[in-house]
Amino acid sequence: MAQSFLPDSIERLRPKLGGLVAGIESRLPYGAVLLSARQGLQIQVENREENVIVLPPTAGTVLTAFDGHTLHERAVGGFDWSEIESGVKQLTGGLKANGQFQIDPGPQRSGDYVTPMEVPVESLSTMEKLERCQEIHRRLKDRDPRIVNAVVWYLERSEKSLFRNRNADLAQRIQRVRLFLMVAVSGEKGVRYNWMSIGGTAGWEIIEVSDDQLQRLVDKTLALMGAERIEPGEYTVITGPGVTGTLCHESFGHGVETDMFVKERARAARFINQRVGSDLVNIWEDPSLPGSFGSYYFDDEGVLASPTQIVENGIFRGGITDMYSASRLGIPRSANGRRQDYTRKAYARMSTTYFGKGTSSVEDLFAQVENGIYLEKWSSGMEDPKGWGIQVTCLYGEEIKNGKLTGRLYSPVGISGYVPDVLASVSGVANDFDVDPGTCGKGHKESVPVASGGPHILIKARLG
Repeated sequence: MAQSFLPDSIERLRPKLGGLVAGIESRLPYGAVLLSARQGLQIQVENREENVIVLPPTAGTVLTAFDGHTLHERAVGGFDWSEIESGVKQLTGGLKANGQFQIDPGPQRSGDYVTPMEVPVESLSTMEKLERCQEIHRRLKDRDPRIVNAVVWYLERSEKSLFRNRNADLAQRIQRVRLFLMVAVSGEKGVRYNWMSIGGTAGWEIIEVSDDQLQRLVDKTLALMGAERIEPGEYTVITGPGVTGTLCHESFGHGVETDMFVKERARAARFINQRVGSDLVNIWEDPSLPGSFGSYYFDDEGVLASPTQIVENGIFRGGITDMYSASRLGIPRSANGRRQDYTRKAYARMSTTYFGKGTSSVEDLFAQVENGIYLEKWSSGMEDPKGWGIQVTCLYGEEIKNGKLTGRLYSPVGISGYVPDVLASVSGVANDFDVDPGTCGKGHKESVPVASGGPHILIKARLG
């Protein structure tokens, strides 16, 4: 089976890894090995400067051993076989099996997976990528004399990994690309800005941007020069897919990463199989969603990617797991054991979190709103897993009157509330769907690529 996407340094070791795992398990109940190599490129073009940055690459091996009570790991930089063997000896030398618990190695599975790309990123030189970003910048910055700055930010990240335990022999190459555009305009009320972002697991082909997209970005930015402050209060609200996804990410994101259950830091743990929203609420976590920026084929602990339904028709069914939290809590594994890189431990982490589609058209949702606010673009979000409070800040909101957008803008607009109250208010879910690319940290660290999204939804919410 061809493995051409793996670095030679990893490919040479692949035939030896089964014996390495068997050696660990000759003394202990469970062993595993992960080989991981990651690299990336970032390009930024704006009015006064340009930057091309090769992101610091990481390459190394994670050795895992379980003694029946505690999970032990050791990281080894690079892929030198003698150093890996030495790492195994140092990891297992003082360990003895105590036989209290077992780790399920999962079913027999093997496979080699590669992100499909129409225009592979390696088919373009760094200079060609820079020139394409410069061309987008020229098309954006000259659209109106009030534009004081335009930013084009391009990111590519390549992840190549190989996982082996007694039942798994898995390899993957994940290619992520993202294009972020920002425009700032100046007028009598100061400077206003707006942005757009596209990205996913794919090649360069998904980040082409049309003149119509650029013009809509500039037009909305100019309109924000007349934006007002919103009067705080309860509103009928329609959220666009990006805002819908942020509500999912913040309400059923970190708070249902089940290592938080183990630490007793998540209120959601008390609500398993209880109602947390209206019958229209279906929330999924899915690292297998094709093309999503947060997707992958298997997690860093060798579990094949598949969807997990977190909320089913308003009932909270359970969270997402890594090996440790699933073992401690005695619950099934989901494919969410993720590491920032080989030097970090695996945590239960989100990948692509989204609100499931409904049956209504977007037009039908708007027709139900006599007076309300349309929230199309989020700018930040935060949650309190222990209190289950949520706050999402949107760049702007637009007034809805008699089912139509009026053009009257408010900026910024914040949504706040208690998660079950917000989700209980969901009265309409559209049949469209989209996801936004992003990056998520756990606390102030452990950054991983993610995505969130869903359809337009109709809710009642407190805005301010």
